[in-house]
Amino acid sequence: MTDVLKKVPVREQDPKVRATNFEEVCLGYNQEEAMAEASRCIGCKNAKCVQGCPVSIDIPGFIKQVKEGNIEEAYKVIGKSSALPAICGRVCPQESQCEGKCIRGVKGEPISIGKLERFVADYALEHDIKPEAPETTNGHKVAVIGSGPSGLTCAGDLAKMGYEVTVFEALHELGGVLVYGIPEFRLPKQKVVAKEIEKVKELGVKFETNVVIGKSTTIDQLIEEEGFEAVFIGSGAGLPMFMGIPGENANGVFSANEYLTRSNLMKAFDDSYDTPIIGGKKVAVVGGGNVAMDAARTALRLGAEVHIVYRRSEAELPARVEEVHHAKEEGVIFDLLTNPKEILVDEKGNITAMKVVKMELGEPDASGRRRPVEIPGSEYEIEVDTVIMSLGTSPNPLISSTTKGLEVNRRKCIVADEEFGKTSKEGVYAGGDAVTGAATVILAMGAGKAGAKGIDKYLSEK
Repeated sequence: MTDVLKKVPVREQDPKVRATNFEEVCLGYNQEEAMAEASRCIGCKNAKCVQGCPVSIDIPGFIKQVKEGNIEEAYKVIGKSSALPAICGRVCPQESQCEGKCIRGVKGEPISIGKLERFVADYALEHDIKPEAPETTNGHKVAVIGSGPSGLTCAGDLAKMGYEVTVFEALHELGGVLVYGIPEFRLPKQKVVAKEIEKVKELGVKFETNVVIGKSTTIDQLIEEEGFEAVFIGSGAGLPMFMGIPGENANGVFSANEYLTRSNLMKAFDDSYDTPIIGGKKVAVVGGGNVAMDAARTALRLGAEVHIVYRRSEAELPARVEEVHHAKEEGVIFDLLTNPKEILVDEKGNITAMKVVKMELGEPDASGRRRPVEIPGSEYEIEVDTVIMSLGTSPNPLISSTTKGLEVNRRKCIVADEEFGKTSKEGVYAGGDAVTGAATVILAMGAGKAGAKGIDKYLSEK
């Protein structure tokens, strides 16, 4: 019998085994486990979990169908709001969104909404359940820039409304951050991402790869010469930030973006590929977010001893609790309240160590978090041969600098309203990391939905 106060446990690979492979860590629910977990849901009328979901999935509605064993119906309920449920079920920060608002969590553990969404989506992929495409198109052409989560969501929603949508992707593979930024052990590329994109194609969306907007063509040309009546920019935030400390330009210093992109697109996880990535035997990852955890756990799987160097305490780590827990289980070393001062290199230019200083938490700063302050005389060295900087990213200014009348803020993020993604340029909408700076997959999807609504409103009123 199910204990209604506790989640049905989810099966995972053993930490010692998974630390040596790139196979998925979490194995997910089977149908019996999913139905047992769904039976814990009390089906709130005024469901707070829905309010916590950036794409407003009818969570009680799909869980009710799972409880009754109607998995295809559950998929149809999710499909009305989300184009990428197998992805969201794996990488969304549910604990701070839908599950964080779950009433069951007041006196016990919240419903495993993310794991149930993943089960339903995986079932649909395995049984090739098709999304519901419109019978006819309305003849309006829309361009979407970027095939990451915001672009795919916007394209999928517009296609369902009957628009003729073409997605332009700068890289040779579709998926944006889903393929280059998230490791295989968290998000399988062929089993999940490629199949989810296939579902978007089944809605009638066309894709063109190796098209760099701002170089291959511009937004103005898409509108003026190629007949697109509206454009959605979902180009993400791929420009990495660095600390500006001595030694940062040494060979063997990567941005987390570059490290993960090489690992994913050049298939470092596959022994049959010769991937040009410095393996590194002792790796330091600077930062404490999800991307830092991804880079650290990737380096670990490539055979390194890995240190996370973060200037605040564990309580302030921005990464998901689950990611930190998995990293610790696998053997990543956490050097908390520690800040890099210099990367030391030998006469040949090879990294030998990183000089760091111990920190303590002082008064709160503008973000409300206690500001880290150096402890005088506490410097020491960590022996490393590779350093990965994971300090956040900002949008590449290529698109904004080649588009007339497109307003950006001081961080080079495109200025767009939250409700519809409307920018300062008529017919151009934007969302996701290109607008907010680096954020989560689900927030990017929410922005893609808003952009689709905005474009539909704009073209309907034209």
